Amino acid sequence: MQPSPEAIASSPFTALGVSAPIVRAALVEGYTQPTPVQTEVIPHALAGRDLLACAQTGTGKTAAFVMPILQQLAAKPPIRRIRALVLTPTRELAAQIAERVSVYGRYLGLKHIVVYGGVSQHRQEVALGRSPDVLIATPGRLLDLMQQRLIDLGAVEHFVLDEADRMLDMGFVHDVRRIAAAVPRKRQTLLFSATMPKAIEALARGLLVDPLRVAIEPQITTAELVEQSVMFVSRADKRALLERLLQTDTISRALVFTRTKHGANRLSEQLARAGIGAEAIHGNKSQSARERALEAFRRGATRVLVATDVAARGIDVDGISHVINFDLPNVAESYVHRIGRTGRAGAAGRAISFCDRDERGLLADIERFIRQRLPVVDSAA
Repeated sequence: MQPSPEAIASSPFTALGVSAPIVRAALVEGYTQPTPVQTEVIPHALAGRDLLACAQTGTGKTAAFVMPILQQLAAKPPIRRIRALVLTPTRELAAQIAERVSVYGRYLGLKHIVVYGGVSQHRQEVALGRSPDVLIATPGRLLDLMQQRLIDLGAVEHFVLDEADRMLDMGFVHDVRRIAAAVPRKRQTLLFSATMPKAIEALARGLLVDPLRVAIEPQITTAELVEQSVMFVSRADKRALLERLLQTDTISRALVFTRTKHGANRLSEQLARAGIGAEAIHGNKSQSARERALEAFRRGATRVLVATDVAARGIDVDGISHVINFDLPNVAESYVHRIGRTGRAGAAGRAISFCDRDERGLLADIERFIRQRLPVVDSAA
């Protein structure tokens, strides 16, 4: 159902300065209220300011940069060159951002493409030939295309670094600097990061000009609607415990985290043999396999998705009732990003962590980091 002109005019998005075609697209999708990050970022981004924003996944930050960029691009005549570049660490995030560009740009007539590794380069070359306005990319594939002189960033006016801390964690900092050097110095730069360590501050100083700093929430906070607990269990008994938990009716859709890609594959295969529908998703999977697994999980055809930390911020699926840490993460901060996949959009969720004898130190790190003790649940109950 199309919104009325009155509904568009009275929308809080309109009050932020968002143009009618974008507000119309948002209302069609059922988005009626801006989130705090959108309220803080959109007016300044529309004014052309550089921004350094500390905001976690799930806060609505994608719309906070997509809406202003699309609006600024639509206000100028097309030039058949890439005018906006969004750099993001994973293929899943790139695909999700591209989907939001499609949604909010529905009535603007702008073109966009997404490029990432793990799929045929040829199709991306063909898409580049159609002169997109917006390019969403992961660093590796973008550099490949730049080195082959298949991409020209010389007309970029808007440069977004999304999940900047994850890009640094994944070793992309030098790639990011090389890409930034290929973008005109006169541009708008928006940098989003869930945390603001010194390395991000240093990166921001080199890329942003007089940025407005926005902190939407404490740099690290655990989801308020997530009920957290820990179960002490020997490593040998973890799989049996997981199978027992997954056979209960209370777990409608579960995201299970392992520490390694091999562990994710092995665990998903073991669950499948036990009659529990499960798929694995990690960096070594082909892009088509990852997309199939995510889509099956999103539809509910697969109830359990086993993932590594690379997927922690790349999975944006509503209705995840449980996050289960089969292996505790080596980095305490990753715990927060993992459990943030549940308890979203006002829904309650549960996060259950398995802890064996060798992981007691990791548990202590997590509890210090989140400044709370995790309630212990008897694994034999």
